[in-house]
Amino acid sequence: MKISFAAEAKADIAAFLVDEGGKLSGAAIEMDKAAGGLLSEAIAADRFSGKTGQQAFVVLPKGLSAKRAALVGAGKKKGRGAREYETIGGAIVKAHANSGFKSIAVHVDDAEDGARVAAGAKLAAYRFDEYFTKLKPDQKPSVTSFSVVTEDEKAARAAWKPLNAATDGTYLARDLVNLPPNDLYPGSFAKRIEALEKLGMEVEILGEKEMTRLKMHSLLGVGQGSRKESKLGIMKWMGAKDKDADPVILVGKGVTFDTGGISLKPGAGMEDMRGDMGGAGAVTGTMRALAERKAKANVIGLVGLVENMPDGDAQRPGDIVKTADGQTIEIQNTDAEGRLVLADVLWYAQKHFKPAAMVDLATLTGAIVISLGHHHAGMFTDSDDLSDELSKAGMNEGERVWRLPLGPEYDRLLKSKFADMRNIGGRAAGSITAAQFLKRFVNDGVKWAHLDIAGVAWVEGHKEATDPSWASGFGPRLLDRWIADNYED
Repeated sequence: MKISFAAEAKADIAAFLVDEGGKLSGAAIEMDKAAGGLLSEAIAADRFSGKTGQQAFVVLPKGLSAKRAALVGAGKKKGRGAREYETIGGAIVKAHANSGFKSIAVHVDDAEDGARVAAGAKLAAYRFDEYFTKLKPDQKPSVTSFSVVTEDEKAARAAWKPLNAATDGTYLARDLVNLPPNDLYPGSFAKRIEALEKLGMEVEILGEKEMTRLKMHSLLGVGQGSRKESKLGIMKWMGAKDKDADPVILVGKGVTFDTGGISLKPGAGMEDMRGDMGGAGAVTGTMRALAERKAKANVIGLVGLVENMPDGDAQRPGDIVKTADGQTIEIQNTDAEGRLVLADVLWYAQKHFKPAAMVDLATLTGAIVISLGHHHAGMFTDSDDLSDELSKAGMNEGERVWRLPLGPEYDRLLKSKFADMRNIGGRAAGSITAAQFLKRFVNDGVKWAHLDIAGVAWVEGHKEATDPSWASGFGPRLLDRWIADNYED
């Protein structure tokens, strides 16, 4: 769907925001006069009050520039912010995408508010239907253009530029999580990363031979039961004035399919484990957003890409592996594999770069879903500053995080009889012990946070209009905003 900004626009559908109270204003009044009062009549007949989520549609007489008018409830003006305007944009697209009409023009007075309406519209327009072969025309969206009509179109375009890049990152993250595991595996994921070089990003891919030389046996152990070669993807965007300045490091778990390995998951619902690379998808989407908008920051994204399969060569419960930094891990459950991947990737990140700050993202534990449901990612960090930065960015972009504790009492739950640690800590505090495990691979003094996104990377059931697909694409908007607010020149 093409998105544009203009002082005037002709479209099949003319949409107008109506504050709670139901009074028309601005362009809507002009349209009402031209239509002989039909908009005012529709408000009265439909008991339309302008509450958030309400919409009233009016068929317009011939001779006007539009064929239909849409009155969109915008709620109370006081306290209305970016999220509300994105919700409005999403609601418009959801209501009209399959209407048969091709174009929408929505009138928004403020330029920045208009850019947010456009962002919501774009997020709502996302579709993942490339595997459908028998869709009928009326099952496909008809709307191909969405215009925001605002007086200061130049300011609207300026506000839209970073939002457009961030939503492109969200689209990429959604695509990656939605892709089936026969088409998205470590090697094919790596090729999609390499495609980002056209945006000016530097990409390096390590295979099993290189990782074996680096003694990354924790990561390699997870993938040893698969016929698909494990990979480490490294994406560099060095956009700061000082190319030698310490970079922000983003690390993502990329288990492209997780059977649980020898500790096999139940069959019911296992198909959802196509999404166990949501952390890697978030990092890749973020890197795309940064490169697209030419962010003035040095950022390096690393993704550990593996497939966890049960096989005669697969890792066993009871195995002891040595990580790249020399620590040993007793494997007690092969389904606690994401932390094993991240352990070596975190080591690599700190060995080869000096992080200004480091954030890892992973669909790591089912326990975080029990704790926080599907509305917040779990955040673990010892840095109050980093916690505040991520919390603020998450609130501003609608990808919220909630801080949970770390501490030595939880760390003790990882004690092993045979090795430096075991890879599970028992049923109690499962998300916390997973974070404590990762912390053992973070060097002293490094500003680090772990985000457990298992509850937000994909969501079943009720969905907002701006989140129309199984995969939410959580992460790029949060991280892009965090970097823009705290680490750009």
